[in-house]
This record gives sequence, structure tokens and C-alpha cells, in this order.
Amino acid sequence: MGKRCEWVTEDPLYIAYHDKEWGQPLYDDQRLFELLCLEGAQAGLSWWTILQRRESYREAFDGFDPYQIADYDEKKIAELLQNENIIRNRLKIRSVVTNAKAYIKIVEGGQSFSEYIWQFVGGKPVINYWEHQAEVPAVTEISTQMSKQLKKDGFKFVGPTICYAYMQAAGMVNDHLVSCMYRQAAD
Repeated sequence: MGKRCEWVTEDPLYIAYHDKEWGQPLYDDQRLFELLCLEGAQAGLSWWTILQRRESYREAFDGFDPYQIADYDEKKIAELLQNENIIRNRLKIRSVVTNAKAYIKIVEGGQSFSEYIWQFVGGKPVINYWEHQAEVPAVTEISTQMSKQLKKDGFKFVGPTICYAYMQAAGMVNDHLVSCMYRQAAD
């Protein structure tokens, strides 16, 4: 078996995430919405913390169906704040509802969420050639532009660093190290 990116641990869940998801171009509207919300939940935490709870998030947030989430009321938010299987941060929970409403506005405006998100990279992945994890940036000009536009369009927890992590995870940028055996799958 070859090498993986330096950030991958020996945990089977993390390995599966790296090998099968991270950096693979994602175009499904609802999955892109889910990933954006999960990246926002990560703010100030590690991705590992969120990845371990991803199935609980999916259950708690109705499979990340933006149309259901947009209708969440105070009772539902209070219920989510009691859910020990997700990060119980009021601002992060409310941001998912806010983001669902912003998502719907984009889709009802005639653009798929995938088209909206992928416009920042011209519809195709940006291919990087990093040899070491230390070379990989946390923020880029594109992630900063994406953050500004998302905020303008009503999204929350979408700072430039979150946007870059999102771009990496959604395969909008290929940041698999050149030594990673999964790089070719993402190229």
C-alpha cells in the first residue's frame, strides 16, 4: 500500500474519508450543502471532531434537506441544542437554518447550488502540486472571494479558512500531496 497525505491518521473512518471522499469533485447540490454546514460546524474544532459525528448530524438535521431545515422553529432549535451527538453551539445550529434559507434563495433564483459553488473555480478543480503538508495554504484569494460572496448571499460560518477547507473537501481544489497514492484519482 502506498502513502497517503500526511494529515491522515490510522483511524479507519479517517482513512475512508481521505481515500473515498476528500478531494473528489462533488457536484450534488444537497451533499454540497451538507458539507458546507459541516465545515461551518468545524469552526474552532478539528475536522475529526465533526467527522465522528457526521451520521448524528445527518440524523439531527433531516439528512441536510435544506427545505426541511429552512422551516425549523425555536422548538426544533431547542431540541438540537439538547442533542449530545452534535456540537451544541447555538450560533452554529442557527447558521444551518440560515444557510438553508440562503441555499433555497439561490436555487429558486434559477441556479443549482453546484453551479453557484463551482463558479469560484470556473467549474473545474484547481490542481495544486504540494510536496509537504506545510506548503498547503489555509486561505487563498479564491476562498476569500467565495467567503465574501457567500456572506453577501446570506450564509453564515463561511470565513475564508472554512471556505478553503470546503473547497479541498469538495474537490474544488486538489490538495492531495504529490506523494499521495490517491492523488491520481483526484487529478
